[in-house]
Amino acid sequence: MSELKVFNSYTRQKEVFTPITPGHVGMYVCGPTVSGESHLGHARPYITFDVIYRYFTHLGYKVRYVRNITDAGHFEEEGREAEDKIANKAVLEKLEPMELVQKYTNLFHWAMLQFNNNEPSIEPTATGHIVEQIEMIKKIMEAGYAYEVNGSVYFDVKKYAEGYPYGKLSGRVLDDQLETTRDLEGQDEKRNKQDFALWKSAPPQHIMRWVSPWGEGFPGWHIECSAMSTKYLGTEFDIHGGGMDLQFPHHESEIAQSTICNKHVPARYWLHNNMITVNGKKMGKAYNNQIRLTEMFAGTHPLLEQAYSPMTIRFSILQTHYRSTLDFSNEALKAAEKGLKRLWEGYENLKKLTYTGTPSANGSAGSDGEDTDTKVNRLLTEMDEFMNDDFSTAKVLANLFEILPVINSMRDKLIPVTAVSETTFNRLQQYFKAYLEDILGLKGEMANEDGKLNGVLDLLIEIRKDARGKKDFATSDKIRNQLQQLGILLKDEKDGRVSYSFE
Repeated sequence: MSELKVFNSYTRQKEVFTPITPGHVGMYVCGPTVSGESHLGHARPYITFDVIYRYFTHLGYKVRYVRNITDAGHFEEEGREAEDKIANKAVLEKLEPMELVQKYTNLFHWAMLQFNNNEPSIEPTATGHIVEQIEMIKKIMEAGYAYEVNGSVYFDVKKYAEGYPYGKLSGRVLDDQLETTRDLEGQDEKRNKQDFALWKSAPPQHIMRWVSPWGEGFPGWHIECSAMSTKYLGTEFDIHGGGMDLQFPHHESEIAQSTICNKHVPARYWLHNNMITVNGKKMGKAYNNQIRLTEMFAGTHPLLEQAYSPMTIRFSILQTHYRSTLDFSNEALKAAEKGLKRLWEGYENLKKLTYTGTPSANGSAGSDGEDTDTKVNRLLTEMDEFMNDDFSTAKVLANLFEILPVINSMRDKLIPVTAVSETTFNRLQQYFKAYLEDILGLKGEMANEDGKLNGVLDLLIEIRKDARGKKDFATSDKIRNQLQQLGILLKDEKDGRVSYSFE
């Protein structure tokens, strides 16, 4: 099996992945700012890094996956003025800031569950780590790379750049940044325009505020991730991930802070997924094409011709390499919907096949002269090679589709199951399950069209719950047993909930 190679944004080349601690992987991925509902742009990074998390686990690594929640209103370095997104939205929605944070955190978790994303190992919040952020800022100040003005603390980028390669990750030249930096609120406080806030003094109207050595205020955006990644993964860890839009200023600033505080770049490998476009246009509020995930699932956005299931969206994302631009359109999503349905039907057909009989000498040879057994084994082996080549999910899916005609021909008895050896047949079944379910994280949602089946199941579960409450165990058992005969397994959880799965 080939070695795993990843594209390191920091060095701009593919490198063999070598963990700091053998058998273990520490991975930090920047989580959402929970000031609003998750949209399509959030789907790609979290599905991408979920697959990476799953693949490392598949390879046998013990993974600590840390994905934070940004729940403190932070200073928008790239905005026109200092903005507290969460406090502003809380005023609009007439909610306490942490009430708003909880609302959108819950919605984010719900969306991740719909996508079948595994939960991270640790999900720290920015507000839960104010002490760690203050301590980190103190260290940076003691080292002489930050300064305080009127209760705010700024990182001295110009001084840092004298001894360290500032801009290496993003490819930005410091002199160019001086020309392009916008005028921001509090800019006159800074020694240099490109300096960024580690801590901001809170004006009287600012709701979210904490006591610090420099007065009441709130943390800068970048220091949050540096503090949390250091606490849970150490001063140096394996992988830092996120969207390409975070390379500058966020990740570039993280590197600078952590380098001064911890004496080296925080992560060995920096992985970034590319952006999403909608009908060929960059996604953004100005284009009215920022589609919320609830709108995707319900088909209620004006740009959508129909509802698209979470698995269709997940499948569509995985059909493109994570470092390539991904365009969402109704045509692409409809094609993904059909493709996933065809692939999953093939997988269901494969699960129903059993190996009986004597293997053919060489199986049936195709037009290229390659016999079936050799072809299937080649396609399966290539899937491992593709994933080890910087997680090429699109190529893996292409090979799965190439195997489908063999499976369907076996189902239709056009070729015997014995066209491959029993070892190959077992490998085929194992690989389909491992890749479709365990690594790519797909599930058989296509039978659950438009969520109708979920609705029916929820209704039956509610009726069963009422029956159990009335001690009508005959009805309760009848519902459970008949659903089981249909391949739907009910499980009574300890907390009183009832979950279900499909055989």
